[in-house]
Amino acid sequence: MKTLLLLLLCCRVSSTVKHSLKYFITGSSGVSDLPELVAVASVDDVQAGYCDGISKKLELKLDWEKKVFENDPDQLKMYKDGCFTIYPNFFKTTMFSLKQIFNQSEGVHILQLMHGCEWDEETGEVMGFLQYGYNGEDLIALDLKTLTWITPKPQAVSTKLKWDSDIANIKFNEHFFTQTCPEWMKMYLHYGKSSLLRTDVPSVSLLQKTPSSPVSCHATGFYPDRAMMFWRKDGEEIHEGVEHGEILPNHDGSFQMNVDLDISSVSPEDWRRYDCMFHLSGVEDDIIIKLDETQIRTNWEKSSNQTSIIIIIIISAVVVVVVFAAAAGFMVHRKKQDQKAPPDLTDSEDSSELSERLDPGT
Repeated sequence: MKTLLLLLLCCRVSSTVKHSLKYFITGSSGVSDLPELVAVASVDDVQAGYCDGISKKLELKLDWEKKVFENDPDQLKMYKDGCFTIYPNFFKTTMFSLKQIFNQSEGVHILQLMHGCEWDEETGEVMGFLQYGYNGEDLIALDLKTLTWITPKPQAVSTKLKWDSDIANIKFNEHFFTQTCPEWMKMYLHYGKSSLLRTDVPSVSLLQKTPSSPVSCHATGFYPDRAMMFWRKDGEEIHEGVEHGEILPNHDGSFQMNVDLDISSVSPEDWRRYDCMFHLSGVEDDIIIKLDETQIRTNWEKSSNQTSIIIIIIISAVVVVVVFAAAAGFMVHRKKQDQKAPPDLTDSEDSSELSERLDPGT
């Protein structure tokens, strides 16, 4: 389950244009802070709908969905039935059975169902998937090529045999995930094309923290997130000394990513042989930026200026302290000298008084 989730959710970098419609249903027991059932639907990995066992509401996340269900009310009814009747009952029964099969009592237990389809717009290939996970591990999945259930768990073999014998249900799933699901996906893409099918080209720049830091090729503002970016040498992609960052969302719904190149072993005369290339799925022209020192945006000059300013301020403060200390010392010295100085004999009154005191005959 974890492996398939990583493949479906994380590995979206591709040169072809693939679209997806996915449903994630999670049931839990023994977790007081979570609803017993949570269901999420996504189109091209953008959340489109949500429901849970507490709110009892089907939340539509995208504006165009209202038009879809206005034209197809039966589809909306199917979603509501699944959210509030079919899946809650099925998950409750299945969870009870799994505890018995695995000889478990009370505690926290998680049952996950992931199903949906992917469509390659260029080749027309459709891939459906339906897989269950239990407590974070693969449980059982439907192989739509052989139309049989497969499981890595010995405890679930009896369930596999039972489900294999339900030919009607297998045929229903085959039709849904290879026919109905792709049709719905294309319908959603048509209604939501202004947002789902838009392509926003990013701004790409070179960044570097310090002269010894890796040079980061940074792209931001692109949509969708089906993109790839890499460093090249002489027009060939390189991997040594390269570190890829994750694709991250921006606050406006666009995305950003970066790829770092360690330049410690690159001689200055070889810089011209390197470039960074960004490719966005569905966009014909790639963005290529040369490794050029004049094009690198840095902040170490700013840091150097700030450091110089700080040094000047410190020196100025020290000078002020020294000046005040010297002035204070001079004042103390002057005061001591005044106290030791003899009377001024040139003053007539003081001189006369002093003579009277010194003359014993007066």
